[in-house]
Amino acid sequence: MVAKMPSGWVIMGERQVFAGYCLLIPDPVVPHLNAMEVSARRQFLSDMALVGDALMAATAALRINYAMFGNLEPALHAHLFPRYVDEPAATRSAQPWALDWSLAPEYSEASYGGLKRRIAEYLSPVLPKR
Repeated sequence: MVAKMPSGWVIMGERQVFAGYCLLIPDPVVPHLNAMEVSARRQFLSDMALVGDALMAATAALRINYAMFGNLEPALHAHLFPRYVDEPAATRSAQPWALDWSLAPEYSEASYGGLKRRIAEYLSPVLPKR
């Protein structure tokens, strides 16, 4: 877990297909974006963009790819993929599901804990106070 956002939870992806890959999961869980009340939807999308800002600040990402599907898992969640200028040519224009995720490194605190903390630090001014 990276952070609790106003709309839900930011977590690091189990497989870091791109370093910094995160997901935003709403709390409470809903089946899809259009099942949310308008104010909750706005908050979720705003939080998603803020996580993208944090990823841009915490990495050397050129851009962030955002994805929400829900076809296999009927619970809203947003994927955030940092994309890098130094990606191999074969993956530079590929969508993440075209890659072999079994080759991607698994998340570990030893490898990605520093990045997770940098993302959380960027988000800390907007996080709900506990």
